[in-house]
Amino acid sequence: MTDQTTEHAHAVSERIGPGSVSVTRVAPRRYAGLNERGATVAIGGAEVDGEHFTPGELLKLALAGCVGLSTDRVAARRLGDEFAMTVWAHGRSDEESNRYTHIAEEVLIDLSALEDGDRAKLVEIMAKAIDRACTVGRSVEGAIDVDTEIDGTEVR
Repeated sequence: MTDQTTEHAHAVSERIGPGSVSVTRVAPRRYAGLNERGATVAIGGAEVDGEHFTPGELLKLALAGCVGLSTDRVAARRLGDEFAMTVWAHGRSDEESNRYTHIAEEVLIDLSALEDGDRAKLVEIMAKAIDRACTVGRSVEGAIDVDTEIDGTEVR
């Protein structure tokens, strides 16, 4: 039997390498996630009280974060470094199949200062950046239908 400390420290694996992450149990139905840079995230079941993410919320958060990072540089080149953008990922798992079948990504960014042609071009460039650079989206492609909307324009 493994001796656990009250801190519930992350056990060390011999396979740890770049990109490795871990979760360790901190309470019934509660885990703490950790990456190699020391960032942590609280994870728990939807029925558990307190501040934490469910695994499904983390999946959607990963998709939203990937969209943001994939489009950040192309948007900054046209809007400047101080632009505001929020990316939402909407969707609930299907109870019958116990899986996510559809997630809708919504990129809230104000492109109203651009001429119509420039706006359309930036939306197209951002959509291509998502398709090319969003590793998480590419990884779930085919398993989950993901629709993306940028500033009110459906892009896939």
